[in-house]
Parts: sequence; structure tokens; C-alpha cells
Amino acid sequence: MLGRRGAAAGPAVGDTGAGEPFRALPVGVAFPLAAIGGILLALSFPSPGWWFLAYPAVACLLVAVMGQRARRAAWLGYLAGVAFWVPAISWAGRYLGPVPWFALALLEAAYLALGSVAIALAYRWVARVVPSTAGRVWGLPAVVAALWTGREWFSGSWPYGGFAWGRVGLSQSQGPFTHLAAYVGVLGLTFVVVYCVAVIVSLALVVPTELGRSFRLPVRIATAGLLVGAVLAVPAWPTAIDGTIRIESVQGNGPAGYFDGASPGEVLAAQLAATDVEAKGVDLVVWPEASAEFDPRQQPAVASALDSVVTSVGAPIVAGAITQTRSGVLHNTSFVWTTDGWQSSYDKKRPVPFGEYVPDRWFFSKLAPSLIGLLQRDYTPGTKPNVLNVAGIKAGISICFDIVDDGLTTDMARGGAQVILAQTNNADFDGTDENLQQLEIARMRAIETGRSLVNISTVGASQVIDPSGRTIDKVPAYTATSMVTDVPLGTGTTPATLFSGSVTLLVSLGGLLVLLACAPWARRRRDARAGS
Repeated sequence: MLGRRGAAAGPAVGDTGAGEPFRALPVGVAFPLAAIGGILLALSFPSPGWWFLAYPAVACLLVAVMGQRARRAAWLGYLAGVAFWVPAISWAGRYLGPVPWFALALLEAAYLALGSVAIALAYRWVARVVPSTAGRVWGLPAVVAALWTGREWFSGSWPYGGFAWGRVGLSQSQGPFTHLAAYVGVLGLTFVVVYCVAVIVSLALVVPTELGRSFRLPVRIATAGLLVGAVLAVPAWPTAIDGTIRIESVQGNGPAGYFDGASPGEVLAAQLAATDVEAKGVDLVVWPEASAEFDPRQQPAVASALDSVVTSVGAPIVAGAITQTRSGVLHNTSFVWTTDGWQSSYDKKRPVPFGEYVPDRWFFSKLAPSLIGLLQRDYTPGTKPNVLNVAGIKAGISICFDIVDDGLTTDMARGGAQVILAQTNNADFDGTDENLQQLEIARMRAIETGRSLVNISTVGASQVIDPSGRTIDKVPAYTATSMVTDVPLGTGTTPATLFSGSVTLLVSLGGLLVLLACAPWARRRRDARAGS
């Protein structure tokens, strides 16, 4: 089944010795394998969050496209994408029905199809240029992992800022490789996982030696074990902690959903009722996204309510509200309120496309006028720094969808944030996996930045996470309550916050450039120049 056996090798994946480096699986095997890979990848995310299934999922997808022509690889990738995205983001149809759910799933599946074509070409083109055992065991998987990582980067960036959900690295929030996020970031973790799987796939299926013999099975198993052991041997990044801050995080469980039909002030009242004004030694109170509802500078009743909290608790509050400029521009805002009133604010930089605003409304209104008509308000992305001074510290602010943005995470760390306050409103997705998936993204950001993170939601899941990714406090979802937690303050810098963005871009572009350099037309030009 393995190695260079020519026609006698039958349908096995391997070196055919006849022009094509790897023989493709039959259609009747490749398509079910791709679908299985997509389903397994979906199961690696919450819920159930079986992170270990990401490894066989990636292996299934790689083996399915290996040796395939571009068109078939595209269909295989698309099938895998549909099998993954449809269940993974089923929460997208919670209120608006199947149209936006399937539209997003099918769009994201197209990205996976594009990435599958690149990977299939790598297994054909790069393998011809690098026929040695070492090249196919270590070099080719690096190109494959770089292309996979580049596809995740691209889909998380475009269009309209992208959708950086469903990354392989994000599935590992509870896995043994999680600590590597502090070194390489979430996308770098994707590279590590895919690279390890691709090496093992090569060892298992496609490793001929220059002498025409395969590695013996014990040698292949030992090599795979050494690779995984070497990755696991990397120590956790030493997190620098300097003191703590006592934070009261309040989950009001009010009717904060877009379609809940709450009366004005009802969400604010729920937050007030859940706040423990008798908590001792609190340094800071944190409420979720849009929890104050209206701008307290314009609404005296809201200002009075906030005054009562900061006076009773004896600490400032970071809350959220919808604000409007004099020119009528709407922002989803997080602000600091003290006994002296409004101090500073941050406006959400990543409002949700088709959730908080409609890009190219004129166009999409023609495609789905009834759905687009439900979204009457358009929030404008903010421009202010996402680090605020409050209670004598610097707090990084992330409002809901902001947490998926790599650049905003880096901005917080570089801006000197000592703790991250991740304010969110998951009320529109109650009873779905969205809030659990977002919580695990927040967990990865805590590890990536080496900062404690307070994930506070209107309804749940609300938790306090330390810089290692460990939950140090939490409250039950869909319960009006608060938690008072001594939260460690981070002071150090992780390699991920310094270099991961640049490294990811270089790795992704490097993989693409290697692929293009190994393309048949590039090799023909080199051969022609050599012949002349």
C-alpha cells in the first residue's frame, strides 16, 4: 500500500512513478471521506467541543484531495465545507431563518473549496519538485499547512472584514497544544495542527525513500511520536503577573435580544437588579454590551441609575450603550462612568455585517428585501483606541464580535492593557452554541495575549479566564447574577502579540509563492533557460 510500487500499488495513495506524485482516491471514497472530515471538524467545536476530532478531520480532508485535479478538489472541499459550516453555525438561523444561515455557510464553504484546490495542487506540483523522503515528510506538509493557514486568514479578512470563525486553531481551546497560542497566535496554532497532521499523513501514506523502499512501520510511528512530543515539550509562555483587581461582573439576564420586544429601560433594570451593591472591596464593576441601553449623557434616568451603582459599590463602572453623534452616526459604545460621570469610551470597531449594519444595503435590499428590512439601524465602526484607563489600570475593551479580530487583540496588548473586558450580548442566540463558541474564542485570546479576560454577557456564558486559559470564576447561563473575582493583572508581552500577525502573513504568502514556483509552467521556463 505504501511507497513506489507502480501499477501494482492499485488504488492506494502514493507515488505512482508515472508522472503524478500521488494517486488520487476514487470518487466513491474521496467524497464520503471529505464529508466525514467536515462533520468531524464541526464536532471539534462547542458543542460538543471534542477538540481531538480536529486531527482526524484535517487528515480526512488532506487525504481526500491528495492527487485530485483542481475541479474535483474544489468539489471535495466544498462538500467538506458544507458538512462543517452548516452544523457549526446553525445558530445563525435562530431568528432570521435558514436564508442567512445557509448563505453564510455556503459562502464559507467556497473558501474551503478554494483552499482545497491549492492543497491538491501542492500535493501534485511541490511533490514533483521535492521527491526526496525528507522533502515529502517535512517540506511538503509545511507548504500544505501554510496554504491552509492562508485560506483561514483570507476568509477572516474578506469581505466586509471577514468571518474569522471556525478556524482549526480555535477548536483547540481545551487541547494539549493550546499554550502555543501565546507563541504563534490562533492562526499560528492552525499551522501547527495542520502541519503535524500533514506530516503524519505523509508518514502513513506517501513516504518513498530515494532507494525505492518505504520507512518501516515502527520508524514511521516513532517519527510521528517524536514530532508530537517535540511540540508538546514547548513550555507554556511565562506570564508576568503584577497584582490583582477585584471586579464585579454582572449578568442581568434581561430581555436584551433584538426580537425580545423589551420596553425601554427593561434591560437596564435587569442589570441594576443583578448588581450586588453590597459587595466588599470591589475596584471595578463591569456590565455587558449595550447593558445601559441609552447614552447617559442624553438620558438623565440612565445617568442616575449609574450614579447609584458607583456610589453604592464605591467603584467605577464599565458599561455599554448605543450612542449617537451630533451628525446622526450610531455607535455601539463601551464607556467608563464614575462619580464624576462619563470619563472615556470605546466604539466597537467590528460591528457585525448583516447584524449591526448592512453593507451595500442598496444591493442586498433587492435580493432579500424582507430580511434586510428587519435591520433598520446601521452602526458605524469606531476609531478610538480599545484600551481605556479605569480604576487605576488599563483595560482592553472588546465588544462582542471584536473578539474574533486578530488585529484588535494585538492592539489591546500593545496598548498596555492589563486585563481584557470582553462585553457581549448573546441574547439573540440563547439556547444555541454561539455563546459557547464565542467563549472559547475569548479563552484563546486570553492565552494569546497573556492577559486575564472577563467574558461578561447579558445572558451567558459569563466567565473569568486567567492568562493560561483556565476558568477562575463563572456563573450559570440564563441567570440574573453577578460574580466578584480577584482578577490577575498581566504586565508581560507574548511573542504572539509582537510577531504573530507578520509571521502568519509571511507563512501564508510563502506557501503560495512556493506553490507557484513549483507550477508546471514555472518549471518549464526554468528548464528552457537551463537548456539554452
